[in-house]
Amino acid sequence: MIELRTERLLLRQWRDDDLDDLAPMYADPEVMRYIRDGTVQSREDTAAHLDRMRQHWDEHGFGLFAAELVETGKLTGWVGLAVPYFLPEVMPAVEIGWRLGRSFWGAGLATEGARAALRFGLVDRGLERLVSIRQVENVRSARVMAKIGLTFDRRTTVPGNGRLVDVYAISREQYRE
Repeated sequence: MIELRTERLLLRQWRDDDLDDLAPMYADPEVMRYIRDGTVQSREDTAAHLDRMRQHWDEHGFGLFAAELVETGKLTGWVGLAVPYFLPEVMPAVEIGWRLGRSFWGAGLATEGARAALRFGLVDRGLERLVSIRQVENVRSARVMAKIGLTFDRRTTVPGNGRLVDVYAISREQYRE
């Protein structure tokens, strides 16, 4: 099992009991505001997403890590890598992303976890390039993208929901610089 450690986070594989912490996060309108069409998710929908996150690891050898506070063992959300099938124009691609519960916002945890996931993808997995996609209004994610070294690539519209998104990117070569 792949695990990554940062100063404050353990990025680990998913466990069945993670659903108890993940479900309230996915039911929070503020957390879900910039996810797809902004709709909150039921516990059953969250369980299905948890299953898809596990399956992604099996299929690709990388995926979204459960992000746990080292100090307390509390699940903060997730950070990691996924294939952004929802935006065909950037394919083939691997996206770096994050989603944290609201009580963990503003502490630099998304940036800390994203830096570890970035290294994992570009160095450990040897990916040539990573993208990150955010709805234009999501300024918090824009700050994380800038802090980890991604640069603006393009603005486009998501076919499935018509939302305007910005795509940021970084190559392995840019990361090494």
